Amino acid sequence: MNLILMLIIVLVVGGAITLVIVGMRSSSREDPLQARLAEYAERGETASLEEIELSQPITERIIYPLARRLGEIAVRFTPQNALQTTAHRLELAGNPRGLEPTSFWAFRFIAAVLIGGLMLFLMSIGLKNLSWGNKLLIVTGGLAFGFYMPELFLTSKIQRRQKEVRKAMPDALDLLTICVEAGLGFDGAMQKVYEKWDNELGRAFGRVLREIQLGKLRREALRDMADRLGVSEMTSFVAAVVQSEQLGVSMAKVLRIQSDQMRVKRRQQAEEEAHKAPIKMLIPMAILIFPSICIVLMTPAFLMLMRSALKGLMFGG
Repeated sequence: MNLILMLIIVLVVGGAITLVIVGMRSSSREDPLQARLAEYAERGETASLEEIELSQPITERIIYPLARRLGEIAVRFTPQNALQTTAHRLELAGNPRGLEPTSFWAFRFIAAVLIGGLMLFLMSIGLKNLSWGNKLLIVTGGLAFGFYMPELFLTSKIQRRQKEVRKAMPDALDLLTICVEAGLGFDGAMQKVYEKWDNELGRAFGRVLREIQLGKLRREALRDMADRLGVSEMTSFVAAVVQSEQLGVSMAKVLRIQSDQMRVKRRQQAEEEAHKAPIKMLIPMAILIFPSICIVLMTPAFLMLMRSALKGLMFGG
């Protein structure tokens, strides 16, 4: 019975986590249906729309459409301010999988129902002696955990993306400075960064270039990029670039100053992380290392004490 119960727990929790990860994972934003059509066109094959749709993964045919429908229902009970905040956080995370706010809220409700249902199922099987108050508390805790689990994944995604941008900024600014000093315009320098690096910062510059080509002003496109990244260093950089453009200051000189400042900030952040390392090491050392060392060092002394004449004085025997 315990083995069956553990198997059910693993399956349900694994299904909930898999559903959330599938919804939050980052991959290509290309439309899968268009990709299939292009693939059939290149091979010169003719296929019906139904065959092309059936050739898509099950996540594209079932999971995401179901999540969108559930999300539309969830939107009716969700404040507009919460949807705007979610949309902004998805932008900060880089819009993983092209996820919409409605789909994200649907995943939150699905995870809450799955975890809450798991808790209720476990109590109906093996925890029948609990009072109704304790059962309600456990189910409520499961619902809350499932509801906030996608939010934790999203926060982790945002932090990883911002850390990657901060790490790449000094090198990108160096390349911008070299390109501008060599005679390229600022747009051409951003194009070089986009072509050289396939990371979050490079893709952000590429989006700025596409927006400029579509008619948006450069300063507006740069400010929108800073808002999408949510990195204070990028906001300062964009403000300096926009101000130099408006005042007619040398762009190369501004980029050189910004590059030096970014490199100093990256070194300071590395030093800060190094100073935090000993404090972070205390927890595993106190829980895992120190008890083991005490057992190894004290066990021989304890055995010798048990065999000595002091045994009767200390243990009364």
